[in-house]
Amino acid sequence: MIYKCTVSYDGSNYAGWQKQINAIGIQEIIEKALTKINKEPIEVVASGRTDAKVHALGQVFHFDATIHMPCENYKHAINALLPYDIRIVKVEEENDDFHARFSAKYKRYDYVCSFDKDNPFLYKYAEFVPDTIDIEKMKEASKYLLGTHDFTSFSSSRIDERKPRIKTITTIEFVMETKGFRIIFKGTGFLRYQVRMMTATLLEVGKHKIECEEVKEILEKKDKMACRYNANAAGLYLVEVLY
Repeated sequence: MIYKCTVSYDGSNYAGWQKQINAIGIQEIIEKALTKINKEPIEVVASGRTDAKVHALGQVFHFDATIHMPCENYKHAINALLPYDIRIVKVEEENDDFHARFSAKYKRYDYVCSFDKDNPFLYKYAEFVPDTIDIEKMKEASKYLLGTHDFTSFSSSRIDERKPRIKTITTIEFVMETKGFRIIFKGTGFLRYQVRMMTATLLEVGKHKIECEEVKEILEKKDKMACRYNANAAGLYLVEVLY
């Protein structure tokens, strides 16, 4: 029986989603809970990895269970064994051909920026930016990133060379909040560090350190060394995976 789970987590205390050798990953903690419930080793497959300190409101994973029980029961059973900074939001039964990664059609990431740099409770959850930042310029520059492109320039140098770099971004939206704003990215998928690197580049535009056209130039170089900007992981949230 294939179960699809939506999970929310505070990434502050973890070395990312993936299991680690010398650190704790969120995947490892969830698998330990499921193994205890099923009384045999259970592996989970996520829609994608999130890096250390990155948060999620709607990460999705699936697992093949040996014990069948109602979805709501599974939700409560897993949560009872998890720490409070990792919460299963929903459990659903799926067909045997469902795959959390390969069945995904779109993802949404939000990057949270705050003007409230004197708030000691925000540094784990947002990027501090000056309230003088030029958001209109950022909006103008973000248009160069919309559509289908080779995003090599906005990717980690550690990505396997065989992995496709062409992705489609359908939406980049700026939403103002009480003491800051968030940038919403929606697309078919994202490379490692892509959202953080795009965000950091747009923030440089907003600070008037680079021009809008330079975003286009960086993109068109298709060179991992072209972009030297990478925003703080703490401001990034995987919000939703659509199937």
